[in-house]
Amino acid sequence: LQNLPVVFALDRAGLVGADGPTHHGTFDFAYLRHIPNMVVMAPKDEAELQHMLKTAIEYDGPIALRYPRGEGIGAQIPDELLSLPIGKAELIKDGNDILLLAIGSMVYPAIQSAENLEKEGISTAVVNARFVKPLNRDLIIPLAKRIGRVITIEEHAVSCGFGSAVAEMITEQDEFADIQIKMLGLPDQFVEHGDHKLLLSKYGLTSEGITQSAIQMIQIESQILNLSS
Repeated sequence: LQNLPVVFALDRAGLVGADGPTHHGTFDFAYLRHIPNMVVMAPKDEAELQHMLKTAIEYDGPIALRYPRGEGIGAQIPDELLSLPIGKAELIKDGNDILLLAIGSMVYPAIQSAENLEKEGISTAVVNARFVKPLNRDLIIPLAKRIGRVITIEEHAVSCGFGSAVAEMITEQDEFADIQIKMLGLPDQFVEHGDHKLLLSKYGLTSEGITQSAIQMIQIESQILNLSS
């Protein structure tokens, strides 16, 4: 209401493995993105985390930054920090057959999945959303309309999460019925205790799981077209 410059730093975002089921951070997108004036962002790696921290400190309004437990992936730390444009996503790779729209820790699995899909002859676009709110409408909508198949990927509950926000935005558009959307994330339940990598694999949030979901999406569409012809 007062639009004060407050920074919310959300540690242990996503699945936390050894910390136990009470420490999973899987609902923060849901309880933050509906708040007016709130900015919500998640970095793909430790380098982008530093840029986002600078962005958050300089932003004149409420802003939330979520980051996972544990070590980074080994990204090179920048010598100079940049203030990121609010709501600006990163187009990592363009493609024509399917769009992988990932946030935070799921960006690198999406990149690996795109490489796997290219080997199968599936031209794949990858976007690092960076922001859950506001979404980069000017980038995402044209890509979704042109490609027609979108998979959102998040280490968060699907219900009221990043994928839900993308679906809401897309359904506001004309001709949205021509766009297929599949949301990958965590189910509407409390996730059990377990090894982080094993839990990601169980819920399809690995490069292999994303690849399988993308291939299934294309195969189902092909089957429907064959039945209707």
